[in-house]
Amino acid sequence: MSNTTDKAAPAAGEDDLGAAGSQLSTAPTEDAPNLPSLGVIGWARWFWRQLTSMRVALLLLLLLSLGAIPGSLIPQTSVDETKVAEFRKAHETLAPIYDKLGLFHVYSSVWFSAIYILLFISLIGCIVPRTWQFVGQLRGRPPAAPKRLTRLPAYTTWRTGAAPEQVRASALALLSKRRFRAHLAGDAVAAEKGYLREVGNLAFHIALIVMLIAFAWGQLFKSEGNKLIVEGDGFSNTLTQYDDFKSGSLFSQDDLDPFSFTLKDFKGTYEATGPNRGTPRTYEADLDYSVGADGKDEKTTVKVNEPLEIGDSKVYLVSHGYAPVITIRDGKGNVVYRDAVPLLPLDGNVTSTGAIKVMDGYRNAKGEREQLGFQAFFLPSYVKGNELASQFPALRNPVLNLEAYHGDLGVDAGIPQSVYQLNKKNLTGFKDAKGAQVRENLKPGESMKLPNGAGTVTFEKEIKEWAGFQVARQPGSGWALAGSLAAIFGLAASLFIQRRRVWVRATTGADGVTVVEMAGLGRSESAKVPEELGDLAGILYDQAPGAPDPEDDSSDTPDPQVVPAEGAEK
Repeated sequence: MSNTTDKAAPAAGEDDLGAAGSQLSTAPTEDAPNLPSLGVIGWARWFWRQLTSMRVALLLLLLLSLGAIPGSLIPQTSVDETKVAEFRKAHETLAPIYDKLGLFHVYSSVWFSAIYILLFISLIGCIVPRTWQFVGQLRGRPPAAPKRLTRLPAYTTWRTGAAPEQVRASALALLSKRRFRAHLAGDAVAAEKGYLREVGNLAFHIALIVMLIAFAWGQLFKSEGNKLIVEGDGFSNTLTQYDDFKSGSLFSQDDLDPFSFTLKDFKGTYEATGPNRGTPRTYEADLDYSVGADGKDEKTTVKVNEPLEIGDSKVYLVSHGYAPVITIRDGKGNVVYRDAVPLLPLDGNVTSTGAIKVMDGYRNAKGEREQLGFQAFFLPSYVKGNELASQFPALRNPVLNLEAYHGDLGVDAGIPQSVYQLNKKNLTGFKDAKGAQVRENLKPGESMKLPNGAGTVTFEKEIKEWAGFQVARQPGSGWALAGSLAAIFGLAASLFIQRRRVWVRATTGADGVTVVEMAGLGRSESAKVPEELGDLAGILYDQAPGAPDPEDDSSDTPDPQVVPAEGAEK
């Protein structure tokens, strides 16, 4: 008759388990320091052990995540200095405190860099010894069976008429077939399975290091610039060509990829009806580009989220607008200005605004040098009665509203100003016969006469479109993606794969009948170990059927059963 028992696992360090329960994890053992005898070297070793422990690494990772929060909520000088200046002006009390804490440049601050470097050191110091320890375990064999298998969390036993050698051979073949690493150790078969758990654990932490390196590399050598280009105009990848440009601290101008391109045509289509009326359907920019000084011209089409890739640089299509062609003549009919004027969209229907500035070449009716300025307001689809906003983003009924000024634009003062804004401080508005500010709506081909023979402004029939491009260079992004994917798979393996060991002992009892004992041990208490052991025991029992106990005359011997130990999951 079979006898099935299930005992609680012993406390860590009991002599009867020996090496059987050890090294199911590569986590290093921690010995309590003998504080009275610690010297400088002892304290250094203790500090190193704390720094390279997994709990400290997790704490540093949490601190790094918390430290990134102000970088997302507070304007950063590396992203937008204008917003930082506005924040300083609006928060005169908070701004000095934020300056001292480095919250306007979080990712380059001393405290964020310290957390970052400590996390990097902690992960390396934790992973390297664990990796070598795991390699040693792979090269070795599962430990021999403990002296008392009854002390293990999952245990079963029965008596059989088969010889001990036959039972051990059957057990070795069964465990090998189930992909256990098994070998014969004395009177028992020792087997182990689930090494991918530790592989996943190590892969996860190595992936974190890869991500940290990729992030640091990308921040140091990155570059990002924006350029607005009107149809027919071109761009060359040099610093002076950008409207705005940001880069990492180790970036140099020599890192720019040599290329140039011309915007030949921009196409935009929109939903004409339905609830999504006016929503863009396609944005496409047709480019002619060349690589290097002597590169051949090639054609391509850049779409949203489909950038042009040249070397390490990616050219993204990020914005779009209209650029009406304006011709300005003085009182004698001489052309003093003719160009396409890019206007900035204000809403989804591309209601746009901007400024037209005539800085040189203009003389008023008295022959005096003067500068002209026009506040422009453009509606691609004008509807009579609503002069404040366009009704559709396409050019259905374009109207250009102009407000005319003359005087000093302030461009000669040496103070930078936006090309899209008109500084009216030293300007005087043109007045009509009633003394009102001159302001007119023009359709393509129409002109506006300036008072007192000051000249004319013509809204040409040609309306060009412009496209905004972002040229980004993000070294290390591929490594960051690979690291994040490896971290996900590694974490999944460490969570769902359980490393466990199984022992099968077959010995001859006092009455000459073979006694079979099977026991299992996992890294943590789980219902999987007893269930798996029960499945293995059932198969082995069929190969080595049970024999009745001496005091039992019944010929029917029940199959062995395994029940989780007390305290294990049901």
